[in-house]
Amino acid sequence: MQLVVARIGRAHGIKGEVTVEVRTDEPEQRLAPGAVLATDPASTGPLTIETGRVHSGRLLLRFEGVRDRTAAEALRNTLLIAEVDPTELPEEEDEYYDHQLMDLDVVTKDGVEVGRITEISHLPSQDLFIVERVDGSEVMIPFVESIVIGIDLEEQRAVIDPPPGLIDDRAEIASSRDEDEDGDRDSDADADGDVDGDRP
Repeated sequence: MQLVVARIGRAHGIKGEVTVEVRTDEPEQRLAPGAVLATDPASTGPLTIETGRVHSGRLLLRFEGVRDRTAAEALRNTLLIAEVDPTELPEEEDEYYDHQLMDLDVVTKDGVEVGRITEISHLPSQDLFIVERVDGSEVMIPFVESIVIGIDLEEQRAVIDPPPGLIDDRAEIASSRDEDEDGDRDSDADADGDVDGDRP
């Protein structure tokens, strides 16, 4: 199966290096010198990685045949795609490849449906699940042990224990607006913590 492992950013210097936005948990394997990657758009590839190094926290790559800034800049925004065995698993226990997590249903530990994982964002500090909710809006859920308490690949779901405000911020905003408009809240809302127009 083919997976996007990086997106090429701007040219760096004058000798053909480019910055890349890493989209894999294993850049040392997927983006190593010698790796041959397909591209999107296909017309710019395939590209073979010649060298790689980290500079100021960013990964810099140079590709075979790309020797100057003009050629490097022409690759900007190109997606790098690796061929991955769909049965392959990470070496560390409790680690997952992005393709295993995509499209998982996200539910709270109480069984409340939150939405579906549509993207995994790899940030320097942590990874984030981008979850599309039933109403089409998105919520970002940090992929940390204290929040994502279970991944069940057989059941195709991720179980979360969200802190207050992570997924119910819209309800809190609606509650504040009701107070401003009506002067007080509905008595039923005071009793059970909900407001009119329950979340899906």
